[in-house]
Amino acid sequence: MTGTTFGSLQVRNYRLFSIGQLVKLLGTWMLFTAQDWLVLQLSNNSASALGVVTALQFMPVLLLTLYGGQLADRFDKRRLLLLANAASAVVATLLGALVVSGLANLWWVFVTAALFGVISAIETPVRQSFVSELVGRELLPNALSLSSATFNTARIVGPALAGVIIAVLHDRTGPIFLLTAILCTAPLLCLSRMRTAELFRVEGTTVSASEARTIDGLKYVWQRPDLSLAILLVLIVGLFGFNFQLTLAVLARVEFRVDAKYFGLLTTAIAIGALAGALASSRRRNRPSVYRILAAAILFAGFETLVGFAPNFVTAVILLVPTGFFMIYFAQAANQRVQLGTDAAFRGRVMALYVLVFLGTTPIGSLIIGWCAERYGPRSGLWLGGLISLLAALAVAIVQLRRVRGHIHVGLRPRLHVRVHETAGVPAVRPAVR
Repeated sequence: MTGTTFGSLQVRNYRLFSIGQLVKLLGTWMLFTAQDWLVLQLSNNSASALGVVTALQFMPVLLLTLYGGQLADRFDKRRLLLLANAASAVVATLLGALVVSGLANLWWVFVTAALFGVISAIETPVRQSFVSELVGRELLPNALSLSSATFNTARIVGPALAGVIIAVLHDRTGPIFLLTAILCTAPLLCLSRMRTAELFRVEGTTVSASEARTIDGLKYVWQRPDLSLAILLVLIVGLFGFNFQLTLAVLARVEFRVDAKYFGLLTTAIAIGALAGALASSRRRNRPSVYRILAAAILFAGFETLVGFAPNFVTAVILLVPTGFFMIYFAQAANQRVQLGTDAAFRGRVMALYVLVFLGTTPIGSLIIGWCAERYGPRSGLWLGGLISLLAALAVAIVQLRRVRGHIHVGLRPRLHVRVHETAGVPAVRPAVR
């Protein structure tokens, strides 16, 4: 079972979790697409306004995610997820009612985006660490990959469906927000039907408030170079390279001047590649090496840079497929390396830090990239993010090679291959901070 692509789905609790997440995320991506289109409508196609709403949506992640990690290590993760998904349904209903009634303006979109950000800041680290309670350790790499596949399946269907609905309704976005509110109730049903006795919970891993200190989690990561290098690379690539919610909307509406359904095609193209990348890593049984992470980051950065220079809409769509593949392959390998190398008692706080650098940097990155897109053209957000990500991956590779006194060997026989030879042992991992 461990070697199959969909092995984790044979576990009832994980199967329920995946179904609830797929339905909810389908609505979430529809909402994000409709929200971006609504912002462009209300702001006269302002890239800066889109950057602000993206920043407000992710700023709470920057401020509250570490606290969410503390909650994940202190309380029942399933109950926390029930509360978070209920709150998402309420906010989506509020936004939908405002738009349908004609009362929505740019400020209301800013407020609801911030509320979604607060919910996500708490829910994401809890959800990430909850996966380890749904399956045994041998299935954890597969479960993480399938969770990523679920996420990207929603990214494929959601934006495309939202684009069609917006076009059919003549640029009306209100019904999409109300539909999202309904879809957000799916995880509530699925989580409530789980068999808690079948969860893989390690005795003694839930700690008290005095023990679940954020500073201890940070010290734990600092003492683990195998974790800190991966998280550092995710920090920089996430800051500059993962701003597609902003860059693709601007590219579609300002550069290529296409309507909502074609904007959905851009996001669908990158999501198709991302789904393929998630499935490609789903058969992995072991913890990925740092070199696999680096190779994926370099390839992602290269393709993102090429998208920035795509001469036409069709070329951009084609290039976004491998961009999405290596984007999620990199992110998934980094996620697996961090999760599979972390003690259970620290997993909530470590994954909170991972989510913080992966998503929490988006407010800063979106403001920078939005400013660049408005000043230097809509393409600049893509090629600039790609080049910075490439430089970051090369810099981390140099640090890693110096750390282990390694060197790279490229061979042509019997086929083209690249190997890394380490001539110095890696220092032993220090014990966990208590």
